[in-house]
Amino acid sequence: MPITTETPNGKASSADLSAQVETLRKDLADLTNIIADLGKAKGEDAISAAKSSANAARDKVVDHAETARLQAMELQDQANSFVKNQPAAALGIAAGIGFLIGMLGSRK
Repeated sequence: MPITTETPNGKASSADLSAQVETLRKDLADLTNIIADLGKAKGEDAISAAKSSANAARDKVVDHAETARLQAMELQDQANSFVKNQPAAALGIAAGIGFLIGMLGSRK
């Protein structure tokens, strides 16, 4: 608790009040700096967390894309094997699909 010296009439002198006001200004400036530093630290933490989440999401997307690419290649290999082993059935299926697409396309 600040100590004030009082004048004989019981009131604090203007010099004492000025000193107390200056002390309060310094304290407010210190608090403002502390709060600003805390805000910067929290902001940096949030940016770091967001970057980590973005990197993890990107890695997952890359993994899923690679898995999908491998599955597509496998399906293509299966389709090529089917066409080589059963060319008549593959031709019939292709003709049937073409016929259906033609029917659907000609309807208005």
